[in-house]
Amino acid sequence: MARTSEQGFSLAETVIALGVLTAGVIGAAGVLAAGMQSLASSPSDVIVSQKATEAVEAVFAARDSHRLTWSQIRNVSDGGVFTDGATSLTTPGPDGLVNTADDGPVETEVLPTQTIALSTYTRQIKIQDVSGENGALRSITVTITCRVGARTRSYTLTTFISSYS
Repeated sequence: MARTSEQGFSLAETVIALGVLTAGVIGAAGVLAAGMQSLASSPSDVIVSQKATEAVEAVFAARDSHRLTWSQIRNVSDGGVFTDGATSLTTPGPDGLVNTADDGPVETEVLPTQTIALSTYTRQIKIQDVSGENGALRSITVTITCRVGARTRSYTLTTFISSYS
């Protein structure tokens, strides 16, 4: 009959196993914390992307409906109607365009669980001629910036618009 050794774990093996388990639990807690931060900023991520898209669509609609002439689709410093630099995220004025002289009050966004005043958001619309296109093609760059907690996040959307509608 063969004898078997019934020895238990040594103290060193137990300490190493607990160290590995602790490292795993701390890693999982870090991933959970990062996930919670991303979840907290997700409403703002949706808002900034939608507001940038709305601004670009309004410029295209103004061109297509002939509310603006091609020469007006520029920044104020180039003789157009769109303000230079970042401004508060405001409602469009009577012209239906954002970042122009007649803008309304700061926008609010109604979410299923809350209403958010977009006072920590800014929007910049930069319109430039594309070189080599004889003024018939311009780039539109919309940058929306917002503060989420202690961090500042920025979203940029760039597209092109031609003088042909």
